[in-house]
Amino acid sequence: MTNPLLQTSTLPAFDQIRPEHISAGLDELLKQSEAALNKVVQPEVALDFDAISREIDVPTEALGRAWGAVSHLNAVADTPELRAAYNDQLPRITDFFTRLGADEKLFAKYQALAQSPQGQALSPSRATTLSHSLRGFILGGASLQGSDRENFASVQASLANHAQQFSEHVLDATDQFSLFLAAEALDGVPLDVIEACRAAAKAENKDGYKVTLRMSCYLPVIQYANNPNVRETLYRAYVTRASEWGPPEQDNTTTMQSLLQLRRQEAALLGHDTYADLSLVPKMAESPQQVVDFLLDLAKRARPYAEKDMAELRDFAAKELGISHLQTWDIPFASEKLKKARYTFSDQDIKPYFTETRVLKGLFGLIETLFDVQIKPATAPVWHPTVRFFRIERKQANGKSELIGQFYLDLYARPGKRQGAWMNDVCSRWRRPDEAGTLQTPVAHLVCNFAPGLDGKPALLTHDEVTTLFHEFGHGLHHLLTRIEDLGVAGINGVEWDAVELPSQFMENFCWDWSIVKDMTAHIDTGETMPRALFDNMVSARNFQGGMMTLRQVELALFDMRLHLEADSDTRIQAIANEIRQEIAVQQPPAFNRFQHTFSHIFAGGYCAGYYSYLWAEVLSADAFAAFEEASVNDQGVVNPQLGMRFRQTILEMGGSRSALDNFIAFRGREPRIDAFLRYQGMA
Repeated sequence: MTNPLLQTSTLPAFDQIRPEHISAGLDELLKQSEAALNKVVQPEVALDFDAISREIDVPTEALGRAWGAVSHLNAVADTPELRAAYNDQLPRITDFFTRLGADEKLFAKYQALAQSPQGQALSPSRATTLSHSLRGFILGGASLQGSDRENFASVQASLANHAQQFSEHVLDATDQFSLFLAAEALDGVPLDVIEACRAAAKAENKDGYKVTLRMSCYLPVIQYANNPNVRETLYRAYVTRASEWGPPEQDNTTTMQSLLQLRRQEAALLGHDTYADLSLVPKMAESPQQVVDFLLDLAKRARPYAEKDMAELRDFAAKELGISHLQTWDIPFASEKLKKARYTFSDQDIKPYFTETRVLKGLFGLIETLFDVQIKPATAPVWHPTVRFFRIERKQANGKSELIGQFYLDLYARPGKRQGAWMNDVCSRWRRPDEAGTLQTPVAHLVCNFAPGLDGKPALLTHDEVTTLFHEFGHGLHHLLTRIEDLGVAGINGVEWDAVELPSQFMENFCWDWSIVKDMTAHIDTGETMPRALFDNMVSARNFQGGMMTLRQVELALFDMRLHLEADSDTRIQAIANEIRQEIAVQQPPAFNRFQHTFSHIFAGGYCAGYYSYLWAEVLSADAFAAFEEASVNDQGVVNPQLGMRFRQTILEMGGSRSALDNFIAFRGREPRIDAFLRYQGMA
């Protein structure tokens, strides 16, 4: 019991978990889970929801929590030793959960429960849990026999290995690039970014300024560097990561091909024509064609605006910047200049007002007001000194505080940490069947990749980064504020994937309301609130190049869907990307662009044949937020606790216990409409 991975009844001992603990800890937890799988299918285990859950869910949840801790460390604190230990155990974990999801006897047990009087009398959330479980067995291959069953297990193991390989290639290609420059090469780049580059070079005992491909460095340099050669060099390095243009051992070309082939095999084994058809089974969208039609309709609506955006940018670049032929690596630079010229501000004018300290205070205050909770600092073992931990509580009628959930906050970019921002669960809310009905409260990771502050000062965030933070907290609230007590549908569990972005995109909208922004801004030097005139300019620029951005999202979603629809896509990945660009994009990237080689959402995440979810769910989120706008009176802002409570009760608390559409209708009183989405995109 000294192995920290076996402490599954408490918060993970992140400060104690070492690579050498992983094999031994998983040995014990897998042994317990294997024994449970053998026992639960025996006749002596009654056809009773709690009895079955007590036998199988308790040990497998413990195994999942331990493996989740290892996987999390692999994503945020990668080392050669940890990576080796993770990859060594990945096949074992994949094999067990594949067998669990395809076990014929366990499937039969659940089927018998569903048909029994006890199964017919289940509560709505338990009935949904059982229904999802039965569907999960079908999707997990439980109906397969003989060689098909063996092939399915082999496919699952290969999928897990190739997805991990894809992620490793992206991380290594990102971390291993660096460009050391002289001061004059960074002319135009914001001072705080220059100082961070200087500190990075100094940490390696080198002269000059170290520029990397981590987003907190890459983006401001390509946006502001006056030197076009620096912009081109960085862009080329960024869009050729993990491709044939780099080290062969990091090339994701064959990895992508293998993943697409394996997904096609998985779909065929389960009786579906394409992986896209298989992917949509548990989603809101009814068919791949419905998704394609939705995307093409959006493209048609957005194209006139995108063409206008690009024409204006090219004209401005030629007349004001002397760039007669606008290259793709010039677009972020020229766009920032145009925005400043048109709206009299740049992202760097805004950034000093958004100190991390003030933004978190404003965000927490908004959450507390809208959803009637309190967020309090707490302590827990962490994986890095900059990680923080918090409790979410709610006052009860008797005046006592009830623990609702807890979360880790890991905000800063660093070597060995996967790029991007995400929310992941540590554990879910659950009325445990093994501890006299003890209520397990949910815990989440909230992860971003912002540049840390320098010289003891708080980090400064761009407005886009503030929006990212609000987005991830939306996911976190969906997981943490649930009141459902059945494991399979509590929080984000069981929510249709194309609706899972609803709360996250909903929260983004508050970043554009003055009543929120004024209270979460304080200039890092003067402490002054952002001037209202500057905020108004920022709002005016909200839809700046909205047509281009919408088309880009459509392009990515169509690329994803076609990859998983077309029979020969594994041999035509680049060709499909090129065809979609010709049809959709208003600016053709250079031939060396290999964005797909780092498209982790679809090759190493949960968005394969599901990237459209961002646009699909944004229709829902925009319409939901419009309710707050409609209730606003006399420019009093959109912070409406009454509506917040309704959103909490009808969507956040319900989790996956009923359909996302039913949740939306319960909140809005009707089915969703696209009007608010088009208005927010500047395409009304």
